[in-house]
Amino acid sequence: MPQLVELLQVYGVLIVFGIVLVEQFGLPIPAFPILVVAGALSVDGALSWQLCLLSAVLACLICDMFWFRAGRFYGKRVLRLLCKISLSPDSCVNQTEDRFRRFGARSLLVSKFVPGFNTIAAPLSGAIGTRTRQFLAYAVTGAALWSGTGILLGILFHDGVEDLLGWLETAGGTALAVLATLLALFIAVKYVEQRRHRARNAVPRIGIAELMALIDGGHDPVIVDARSLTAQQLETAIPGAVAFQSCAPEQLMASIDKDRHVVVYCSCPNDVTAAEVAKQFLANGFHRARPLRGGLEAWNARGGAVPELHPAPC
Repeated sequence: MPQLVELLQVYGVLIVFGIVLVEQFGLPIPAFPILVVAGALSVDGALSWQLCLLSAVLACLICDMFWFRAGRFYGKRVLRLLCKISLSPDSCVNQTEDRFRRFGARSLLVSKFVPGFNTIAAPLSGAIGTRTRQFLAYAVTGAALWSGTGILLGILFHDGVEDLLGWLETAGGTALAVLATLLALFIAVKYVEQRRHRARNAVPRIGIAELMALIDGGHDPVIVDARSLTAQQLETAIPGAVAFQSCAPEQLMASIDKDRHVVVYCSCPNDVTAAEVAKQFLANGFHRARPLRGGLEAWNARGGAVPELHPAPC
């Protein structure tokens, strides 16, 4: 049998616990296939599916509680960290913050089935003030659903899994090379997607020093907050900024002189959301629209008194 299967037979529950734990902490190591294999092996009595389920749920709960507490104490900072180390850092938080806000802690029931969403569900729960008891109830149930699904698939399709394991044993080093190649290809595809996404949003930025010079020079720039509604709850907006999501884009743009400076900011890596919104302004004739380099973090780090800004009507 392949070495992995031998390890599962000897150390079973510990292997399942360790791999699930590592994956849940954010490393790109697929744990779901291990659950499927464990389920298949349990049919022949080589493993106890009950213990495998318990160990997987425990591993998920350890990680979820760690990120939940980190979100509770560090809020948006831990979300930025997770976004930066993610394989899809430009969109992982922004695309899921409002989705989580819509369904609340209930989204933890399915978060582990959704790549990217699982990365921020637990810390975001802590950041928005979800009660610990409520979080635990949904987190444990969601972990049991995810782990149980993998084990159940292994039990139902154990014949096919056995055939696959037999091929892996026969192929030996070739199988390992194929698996390593597929993992490398996955990472390469995500990297290329990331580069393309950045290229699409490669619009000129405005630095915080230039923005302050515009304000001090009386140019009265329009500051647009492009963050999600959830992000706006977690961090105070720039004084006088108008929330892009507070009204229809057409209505907002109709209320602004196209010759005014428009500075768009967000709180995501690479200012990607701000760049996307700035491109909408540029496409509608606002030739002085630019995203703020560094976003809200750069504004908060600038120091000094808060300048007086005049928000645009919406």
